[in-house]
Amino acid sequence: MFAESEVAIDCYYSVRSVYAYFGAARIIELARRTGRKLRHFPIDLSQVVPAYGSTPFAERSARRRAHQFEVEVKRWSEWLKIPVIVHPVYHRGDRLLPSCCVLAAQALGEDVDGFSLAVLTALWRHDRDIGNADVLASIAQDCGVSARAMLDLAHSEQVQLEFQQCTERAIAQDVPGSPTYVIGNELFYGQDRLMFVEHHLTHKASSQ
Repeated sequence: MFAESEVAIDCYYSVRSVYAYFGAARIIELARRTGRKLRHFPIDLSQVVPAYGSTPFAERSARRRAHQFEVEVKRWSEWLKIPVIVHPVYHRGDRLLPSCCVLAAQALGEDVDGFSLAVLTALWRHDRDIGNADVLASIAQDCGVSARAMLDLAHSEQVQLEFQQCTERAIAQDVPGSPTYVIGNELFYGQDRLMFVEHHLTHKASSQ
């Protein structure tokens, strides 16, 4: 069996990351299929990326950004058969409230997997403003999550501090970006590494 630290899959991601969106349903399904708990750690990429030593998004060349976030996004959408709006109006915006809502849903024991997926889907498939409290309440209600309790907790100093701690934890663990999946001491960066996550869970589990 896995050691206690390896029971969960820790998922570090930005609630505004298109690649987290591409990986969300698949990591949820994989966690359930392998009997693992998925722990959500929403992070602030504007701190995580430079801390890792990578070039911040705004400082990357226009050609590089176009390739990573237009050409590749279209390719992944077609390959995975996951619809996406390549340039949503609400791509940029507040990350604090939606991240804290994920943490609040998790703390309340609500369906955080479903809620997180719905938030990412709301942005990347329906171009909804996930920084808006009313939009987040609507998403929560659709997921069967108590919107009022979630938003009240999300606005608390405790949960807002937890969001910063998630980012600090990611930096301490050398998380490169979003999404990153951590199992014990093993780190897997990118939704295109989910086959390695599955291999680790199935093959190493059977050999323990």
